[in-house]
Amino acid sequence: MRLRGPGRILRLDYMTLQGDVPPVMTPEEALDRMHEFTASDALRKHMYCVELAMRAYARKSGADEDAWATVGLLHDYDYERFPNDARSATQEHPAHGVGLLRDGGYPEEFCEAIMGHAQYTGVARSTAVAKTLFAVDELCGFLVACALVRPSRSLQDLTVKSVKKKLKDKGFARGVNREEVLQGAEELGVPLEEHIQFVMEALRPEETKLGLGSD
Repeated sequence: MRLRGPGRILRLDYMTLQGDVPPVMTPEEALDRMHEFTASDALRKHMYCVELAMRAYARKSGADEDAWATVGLLHDYDYERFPNDARSATQEHPAHGVGLLRDGGYPEEFCEAIMGHAQYTGVARSTAVAKTLFAVDELCGFLVACALVRPSRSLQDLTVKSVKKKLKDKGFARGVNREEVLQGAEELGVPLEEHIQFVMEALRPEETKLGLGSD
């Protein structure tokens, strides 16, 4: 049976319709939704990047890898259309996109995680998926920026030491919130160096998809 929602079709079985199992969008459906809303190649690559990091942390913790992947793919999917320069907690990004997801039956835990990755929403990060999304979001963007200025344009030869040095350089990648990078690792309960290394290793096998390395 199919339930039509805004911009996509969410597949549900009988048990889901009875409310026994929360409907979870597949990664393929999440990717379609993200592409529908996002034309920017750079923004798409950022969400691919966060998806990879979310998958890796889900695998490490024994969580549902595909489910966490959808959170990574969707966390900024509404940003291009609803950028929210006013930083409203209830309108535009991420509230607008989350509203559409809720209407389609996306699990509330994941909706709250997406809301919580934007500090200005005031939504608490009380679950592992929410803490992980917040922890990897800014770091993913920073790691890609670090790789792009290397002669290799690659993550393969990027070191934790180099990343930490760049973090101290306030003139580099000014758009990345350093405080959130540090706060994210702290909320996860993981040393910053270990967090950086783990995310780099998660991204390296798929770096060409992120526009890094050699094709």
